[in-house]
Amino acid sequence: MQSVQLTAPKVVIPVFPGTNCEYDTAAAFERAGFTSELVIIRNITPAALAESVSELSKAIGAAQVLAIPGGFSGGDEPEGSAKLIAAFFRNQRVTDATHELLDNRKGLILGICNGFQALIKLGLVPDGKIHYQSEASPTLTFNTVRRHIAKYVTTKVVNNSSPWLSKCETGAEYAVPISHGEGRFVVSGSFPEAQIAAVYTDNPNGSCNDIEGVTSPDGRVFGKMAHSERSGKFLAKNIPGDKQQPIFESAAYYFE
Repeated sequence: MQSVQLTAPKVVIPVFPGTNCEYDTAAAFERAGFTSELVIIRNITPAALAESVSELSKAIGAAQVLAIPGGFSGGDEPEGSAKLIAAFFRNQRVTDATHELLDNRKGLILGICNGFQALIKLGLVPDGKIHYQSEASPTLTFNTVRRHIAKYVTTKVVNNSSPWLSKCETGAEYAVPISHGEGRFVVSGSFPEAQIAAVYTDNPNGSCNDIEGVTSPDGRVFGKMAHSERSGKFLAKNIPGDKQQPIFESAAYYFE
């Protein structure tokens, strides 16, 4: 895949009511060499919401990467996680800016946890474009244990063809934290094997085929449940395993 030549790629990170991983996400990108911009989504009044639409659309137009971080947008209501994010991105201006990033400028999109849930609801994974779901679409639903899970798990990269995983070896395993109540990946029928990026070795939530992360057909949109951004030199010293999954470094390499 042909890369895009830039000196300092920029990531835009929308912050919705209930988002709680924006600072960790920005820090992870900045350690990899990105500049970052947080865009606060304000929805108290129609005017504030309209301004937020304008601000995010403009920010996406000036960035090379869109990253939707984790959290509990809208308190995971109504009737499921990330519906607030999905509704916002279906505003035509935001949809157009997102498609322009992907189609015209060959940019990248990442969604972690709540962000992954949004990408699924929008169709950006597995299809690489925003559309409405059908009955056959994959979804993320309640963990089989029927409660929130917060722990370290082991994930394994099974396909590193995505720009997000170019610095990961196929078969590499990482110890990564999870924190979700609706992280079980469910799909009717089969899922394209080439778009399965990573799996759990110790499936904590009952996901079909142990799936932890998937991509769009060209690999430029990547959604995953485990929080790879929650890493640092002095974190989780008592947890065994490789805790530095280089997805952010891989994205930076794509723009070199």
